[in-house]
Amino acid sequence: MEFTCSVCGTKFTMPQSVLDQYPGWTPRKCRKCHDRSTTAENASEAKATPRSQPAQADSLAKDDRDPVAATEVPITAALDSALDRLLERHTSGPDEGVFTDGGCSGNPGPGGWGAVLVRAGQVVDCKRGEHPDTTNNRMELIALMAGFGMIGPEDEVTVWSDSQLCVNTFNEWAAGWKKKGWRRKGGPIKNLDLIQPLYDLIQARPRARLRWIKAHDGSRWNEYVDLLATAHLK
Repeated sequence: MEFTCSVCGTKFTMPQSVLDQYPGWTPRKCRKCHDRSTTAENASEAKATPRSQPAQADSLAKDDRDPVAATEVPITAALDSALDRLLERHTSGPDEGVFTDGGCSGNPGPGGWGAVLVRAGQVVDCKRGEHPDTTNNRMELIALMAGFGMIGPEDEVTVWSDSQLCVNTFNEWAAGWKKKGWRRKGGPIKNLDLIQPLYDLIQARPRARLRWIKAHDGSRWNEYVDLLATAHLK
């Protein structure tokens, strides 16, 4: 089915099979205009609300408040252009779902995370964040939190992460930890301040599936979120 972008007037298509999966959803913007409006909104919010200092952002996460809001930053025009070039280079891998990634330079060290919601190869939502002193695992967890936050309780969607630790945590271990009062035999659960609220978020989306995807093998949307997470570190 063909649509007309309400911003630039460009014609773009969206398969009927995808529209049938999301009743009531009518795409009104092409991908470029959607991404630009998201960037503008984030920049406007950043100007209106003073950003927390790095130490405060980390304490927000440990207070079980929203760590995504504490660390989210806008997508710059330069990064947006780099993402477009990346999509031209990479064409393989799944083209539907939520893709997440996180990492840091040094462990601990400065880090970042990225998440994108894709329908029929088009970006529907996109977020990224940075932190001056963190770990790979914390960035992977916050990326997942942002990703699951992009979908609703009834959405049937695959959420992709290239962190086997994160996938195993929520697919295999977290339910048992919760039954034991969030304890495990091997000692304290690291990053429990993120794991607990993320587990609840995942449980509230029973039709979503968390799956592992191999990193750095050319899968376009995994490469996309890798760039979102690490562009400022390169």
